Amino acid sequence: MKKEEPRGRYLAGLAVAALGVVYGDIGTSPLYALREAFHGPHAIALTAGNVLGVLSLILWSLVLVVSVKYLAFVMRADNKGEGGILALMALVNRGRTGTGQHLTPRRVVIVLGIFGAALMYGDSVITPAISVLSAVEGLEVAAPALRHWVIPLAIIILVGLFFIQSRGTASVGAMFGPVMLAWFTTLSLLGIVQIVAEPAVLAAVSPHHGVRFFVENRGAGFLVLGAVFLAVTGGEALYADMGHFGVRPIRLAWFGLVLPSLVLNYFGQGALLLRDPSAAVSPFFRMAPSWGLYPLVALAASAAVIASQAVISGAFSLTRQAVQLGYIPRVRIDHTSSREMGQIYVPGANWALMLVTIALVLGFGSSSRLAGAYGVAVSGEMVLTTLLLYLLTRQVWGWSLLRAGALVAFFLVIELAFLAANALKIPQGGWVPLAIAGALYVLMTTWKRGREILSKRMLEKTVPLKLLLADLAAEPPIRVPGTAVFMYGSADGTPPALIHNLAHNKVLHEKIVFLTVMTEDVPHVAAAERVTVKRIGKGFHSVVARYGFTEDPDILDVLAACKVQQLDIPIEGTTFFLGRETVIASERPGMSLWRESVFAFMTRNALRATAFFKIPPNQVFEVGAQVEL
Repeated sequence: MKKEEPRGRYLAGLAVAALGVVYGDIGTSPLYALREAFHGPHAIALTAGNVLGVLSLILWSLVLVVSVKYLAFVMRADNKGEGGILALMALVNRGRTGTGQHLTPRRVVIVLGIFGAALMYGDSVITPAISVLSAVEGLEVAAPALRHWVIPLAIIILVGLFFIQSRGTASVGAMFGPVMLAWFTTLSLLGIVQIVAEPAVLAAVSPHHGVRFFVENRGAGFLVLGAVFLAVTGGEALYADMGHFGVRPIRLAWFGLVLPSLVLNYFGQGALLLRDPSAAVSPFFRMAPSWGLYPLVALAASAAVIASQAVISGAFSLTRQAVQLGYIPRVRIDHTSSREMGQIYVPGANWALMLVTIALVLGFGSSSRLAGAYGVAVSGEMVLTTLLLYLLTRQVWGWSLLRAGALVAFFLVIELAFLAANALKIPQGGWVPLAIAGALYVLMTTWKRGREILSKRMLEKTVPLKLLLADLAAEPPIRVPGTAVFMYGSADGTPPALIHNLAHNKVLHEKIVFLTVMTEDVPHVAAAERVTVKRIGKGFHSVVARYGFTEDPDILDVLAACKVQQLDIPIEGTTFFLGRETVIASERPGMSLWRESVFAFMTRNALRATAFFKIPPNQVFEVGAQVEL
């Protein structure tokens, strides 16, 4: 049954809530985007023609990249209500063309998705750094004597932001929407005042000013595209957060408030620059009257914190998806709300993000220097999304080659130009997010490949179930009362833990359950489809539990689903047998020795299955084994 679309006051409420979660990142771009075009390291000469040209490029970038690409096309890629690059990757991997043939190898899709996810982590550390730092830098305009306090204050705000993550965002999140509503309203008012004073700036609506800008400036104009791109960073959040609010509230918020506010503010900054070129050092804060500077800095800092919170929460969600899809080891995941399953806290990811973010603030020292590092990760991520969009249109939507190619080529022309302009900033800091993404990509692919090899090695030692049952019939062991659950990563074969237990203890429980937990390429699995029970005979049962990549496995949930299917496994008195493999790097074919060593290290430090599956620890029996990769 199709979910009913939100309407009326409920729709308006969701749209306001989306302002804080979805549009925090792109909403704080006016703090630094236009400034970088006329005051950054690749600044262009501040002439009337250049101001109109840059404004035209910003306007049409917002329209074509955000409004057309994301809101009109990408957000149609609905993976059962969820969005984001990993959800898109899973959707493409499930898809087929109309003829039932895969258009591209699965590996290509996985590479695009994993590297795109790795780039999102790079974005997750830069967004808090540049947003908070650019907001606090407003103090330099209000009181130049406070210049030396900018870095310490930014770090204090960031440390506080990461320390409150464990409390959850439910209480703070209730204020996100109203604060961002005030922020976007302020953006509009500041812009309108300046536009009224210099209405000639409205001529930038015509795209011919953008074309003329390139004709007149050529190479220098191309470099400015890196600054123009800063105006659309945060566009990925529209798709990534689709599952939280739905498409209609996000579109309503964009066209009803966010887009008009951004355009008015950028044009207001342009109008100020036409009248006062010296304002290029900080056009956003120079728009405000002197009496309003301190309140504006406070509001900007609040908006920056909200933008950072949204990105951090997104990194937590991405981490859970990556764990469930098998691309990173099991980690501790805490739920901070009993009502909203999407509100989670991942301690390991939180502290890693905090350390890297603070290191970026200290290393770069200003938002202007950070801007160069910012664009590379996001522009690369957008290109990867566009490539996956092409595969989606062909494999899932069944579009013709001409239709799909024309659409994607149109977006790639724009985004590859942005990527090329940002790539020129790699020596000035753009290498940082690429290095982060590259390292994470290696770790994610190493974990995925390592698990595949480990599964193959374990399968080599697995005794076929038919052979085991035949041996048990020939020489029946002693059967003791109770239930034993043997957890195993594959539904085929016999869990090695059972063979070891039988060999050493010479007994079997009356009821034996082989439990396999699988993650599907969908965000959620219906409760009715959660568990499949197969009765093998002689007291043996095979249970396969299926979860979506946004869901957390829970042993009590599995046992309750088994009871519905007439397999009663009481938690009291049940013993859970888990294999605990000690991985040893070897020269056997599979992975290079150094990657095997990395995989072995990751395996040793992964969260234990007992905690991950929420199994009572005093009912677990672990069977160790050494495995050479």
